[in-house]
Amino acid sequence: MLETPPLWFLALAFLGAIGPLVFIHEFGHYIVGRWFGIGAETFSIGFGREVVGWTDKRGTRWKVGWLPLGGYVRFTGDMNPASMGQNLDQLSPELRARSFHAKPVWQRAMVVFAGPAANFLLAILIFAAFIAANGAPRMPAIVASVLPGSPAATIGLQRGDKIVGIDSKEVRRFDDLADYSRLRPNEDVLLTIQRQGRTFTAATRLAEVTEADRFGQTYRVGRLGVATGERVFEPVPALQLVPEAVGITVSTIENTALGLWQIITGRRPLQELGGPIKMAQVAGQVASIGWFEFVQLIAFFSINLGFINLLPVPMLDGGHLALYAVEATRRRPLGAQAQEWLFRGGFAALMTLMLVATLNDLASVGLWQTLGRLLG
Repeated sequence: MLETPPLWFLALAFLGAIGPLVFIHEFGHYIVGRWFGIGAETFSIGFGREVVGWTDKRGTRWKVGWLPLGGYVRFTGDMNPASMGQNLDQLSPELRARSFHAKPVWQRAMVVFAGPAANFLLAILIFAAFIAANGAPRMPAIVASVLPGSPAATIGLQRGDKIVGIDSKEVRRFDDLADYSRLRPNEDVLLTIQRQGRTFTAATRLAEVTEADRFGQTYRVGRLGVATGERVFEPVPALQLVPEAVGITVSTIENTALGLWQIITGRRPLQELGGPIKMAQVAGQVASIGWFEFVQLIAFFSINLGFINLLPVPMLDGGHLALYAVEATRRRPLGAQAQEWLFRGGFAALMTLMLVATLNDLASVGLWQTLGRLLG
């Protein structure tokens, strides 16, 4: 088991991973806003007191805040970083023409969606570069061996069997089978199997096991109990690089959404929800392995950042998009008081989520056990 890197290295890796992702996210908002003629008063990486900053010729203040846990673009007409709008009647005609809230609802929606889209696009570019340099990872779902006593053994899977489906999902490679199984510990599944030209189905219940990574962190996962051959990297034509990268990105989003849903519904423990400390720990650990692995981690962080921001929670991009959908349906926005209460509720929900994630992070680094020993 590898040792956890020192604290300064974890912090540096965290800033090196999160800082560029926040910039890419906010720049997506900013650049699309500029295309629609919207003025930007502030472009901030981080929150709180300004550490360093400058003002460009358009009057936008670019700055770095002391708390590196996000960022924001404050457009003309915004009352606060959460993009709650001022009364347009209180703005001069010049400012109203450049105000975010004076634009058509479809333009505002595009500006909001551009942030998560920029994160997804970054991940696609990273994956495409990886595939161009190394080929696309391939591992056929052909059984090389069966673990005795495993769910696979109980239904009689044999060496050479090809698994082509699990439940209603097509299995084209072993990763499809492994990813699907990992997120469903102790759940019933239906396999579609090919053996010597014959296709049949078999039902089994996935095992639940606890895995530890090379740094000693543990996870609950589902397991079928089969092994396959070694992963190979197949060259991919240039025109297929982006589709391959998009496929990896979509698959990651699906797995992230499923994992979150399992936590919400209680099928996975709330303790698996991690926050900034956990991200810093993982970033530092992966960075200690090598730059190549670290860049891949940035791609996965970027996908998660885009996905989380699309959740329909007020104050997040997804919450704004939900309000715009209501506005488009009603042909008028919700009242100012209703929006204020929604944003207050969203803020409370986010703070609660952050508190839970931070408590989980502190538990994962052994703080509570250390305090217990000191007090005991």
